[in-house]
Amino acid sequence: MTSLVNLEKVSFQYKNDLQVLNNINFKIEQEEFVSILGPSGCGKSTLLNLIAGFIPYYTGSIKIEDKQVKMPSEDRGFVFQDLALFPWLSVYKNVEFGLKMQGDSKTSRDQKVRGMVELVGLTKYLDYPISSLSGGMKQRVALARTLVTEPNILLLDEPFSALDAQTRDVLQEELFSLHNNLNMTTILVTHSIDEAVFLSDTIVLLSKNGQVKDIIDIELESPRDRTSSNYNAYVKRLYEFLQNERQQ
Repeated sequence: MTSLVNLEKVSFQYKNDLQVLNNINFKIEQEEFVSILGPSGCGKSTLLNLIAGFIPYYTGSIKIEDKQVKMPSEDRGFVFQDLALFPWLSVYKNVEFGLKMQGDSKTSRDQKVRGMVELVGLTKYLDYPISSLSGGMKQRVALARTLVTEPNILLLDEPFSALDAQTRDVLQEELFSLHNNLNMTTILVTHSIDEAVFLSDTIVLLSKNGQVKDIIDIELESPRDRTSSNYNAYVKRLYEFLQNERQQ
């Protein structure tokens, strides 16, 4: 069976000859949740941008459904770390934006926007300007705006890093539910060990020299219990990996 996403011998260096990624090889299956974890500067976000098609020049092969990635596509939805929302527009208008760019009819847009906003729990805030919302609510809007266009793959670049711990935990649970309910394939870049273990089917570990150090399958039942011994065994293993990378 062909994997949905297939990376083979992917390397990348900037024009100043700074090598960021070295010989990256891994596959992602349909509906899998994969996190990319590693020390700062290891190329996690660069790798996500390559998969998104934002960076067209690299060596090796990145294929989605056997098609080489050369540019962004509607089959990939991206949630940026800084969210990139329009603060002067309402929740409704922000979520609607991508659908307007795709040329959806007004009736279709309205149905999809209201359905997605309800799914992320913001129905009563439809007409609120983004500038009036909390950080967690803005994150829900960013997710809704991306998901309403029905991408096959959701790409997330540290979306919860700026939030307080309690809000982050709640949104992780909501993302876990959205991933399962919408049958998405999700690729998450994160610095958080707990976040990676809580959300992922698979974790790709990048070393500080931009290579795949290990690929770990997370074999935990859902819903996941952050206090269980099995859960914390994964946390310990990943903590030791990051600690070793920092010491090298």
